[in-house]
Amino acid sequence: QVQLVESGGDSVQAGGSLTLSCTTADYIINNYCMGWFRRAPGKDSEGVAAIAQDGNLTYVDSVKGRFAISRDNAANKLYLRMNDVKPEDSGMYYCAAERWRLCTARHSGDFTFRGQGTQVTVSS
Repeated sequence: QVQLVESGGDSVQAGGSLTLSCTTADYIINNYCMGWFRRAPGKDSEGVAAIAQDGNLTYVDSVKGRFAISRDNAANKLYLRMNDVKPEDSGMYYCAAERWRLCTARHSGDFTFRGQGTQVTVSS
């Protein structure tokens, strides 16, 4: 059973910053593609960012230059640093992991394993 536990979601004003964390097992953080996707009420899931096993980073266009995905293998954690947040960034954010499929931000919503999510609310 792959366990992914998100934290760090909060309410923040537009223009502010937030860091999401995802804790998982060491064999996951060291061997799987990891990513973040989000889901806003009434909308489809949207892949946000992904980090491949070789460290390659990808982002959806709407967050490029504002969000940064990273991982700390020693701490078994995945992060999403969110800067200059906008109201349209609001939603439930999910950590996801994938062993075999294509590892890109766009596909992160389809990754095999996912956590329970953490809520981000951005007010204008």
